[in-house]
Amino acid sequence: MFRNQYDTDVTTWSPAGRLFQVEYAMEAVKQGSAAIGLRSKTHVVLGCVNKANSELSSHQKKIFKVDDHIGVAIAGLTADGRVLSRYMRSECINYSYTYESPLPVGRLVVQLADKAQRSWKRPYGVGLLVAGLDEKGAHLYYNCPSGNYFEYQAFAIGSRSQAAKTYLERRFENFSESTREDLIKDALMAIRETLQGETLKSSICTVAVVGAGEPFHILDQETVQKLIDSFEIAGTEEGPAAAPDSAAEGGSAAEGGAASEQGAPADEGVAPMDI
Repeated sequence: MFRNQYDTDVTTWSPAGRLFQVEYAMEAVKQGSAAIGLRSKTHVVLGCVNKANSELSSHQKKIFKVDDHIGVAIAGLTADGRVLSRYMRSECINYSYTYESPLPVGRLVVQLADKAQRSWKRPYGVGLLVAGLDEKGAHLYYNCPSGNYFEYQAFAIGSRSQAAKTYLERRFENFSESTREDLIKDALMAIRETLQGETLKSSICTVAVVGAGEPFHILDQETVQKLIDSFEIAGTEEGPAAAPDSAAEGGSAAEGGAASEQGAPADEGVAPMDI
């Protein structure tokens, strides 16, 4: 993937105005296991795929609690994700100690984006979906290795995330009024879209929730499996009702399938580090 002499340092600009080291960090996010997030007016749900390096090893944790009102899901280099989540915890503790109130989600996201601007070190090779609840409501942000950040109603990052994005784009208009249970179900359905035919089980996914009157927490495997079982049945029953939109959904599915095929080779050349 070597470009030319302009990609040897993060401070070197190419004549085309590009920083290749930052672009390489963004590629690391695309090779990581998928993570998704979606929000309503009162709740935010995060989900991720648990991908182990081999059948003999355990998977790395991809969702971290930052504070009672904030949590993150990562895709990319897990080690970088741990470093940034520790930084976020420290900022929340310092703000709470100084002002005796929770740190606003937007302010933390800005501080996290500023930390990505490091001209003397390599970029962080991890993307973060930041879920939080403050006095302004529920929030879902994506922090990019480039230092950019965006607020979303729903978003997916990581390997084969385009299939999940296609599903979320078809349903995002209903998310703002969704209940907690409906958000969790849509999160699991989006995760299933990234598996490319593999059976969705609680052992290969993690789901976390934060909302009004509900501190950020990760759902246990038994609860997740019950939800998966319940909505496999719901999906079967809802099939005929979706018949009028079959043509439109067929186009979206084709788009998601093509994107999945394009994203699949990204796993073949993965570096020997956990992403």
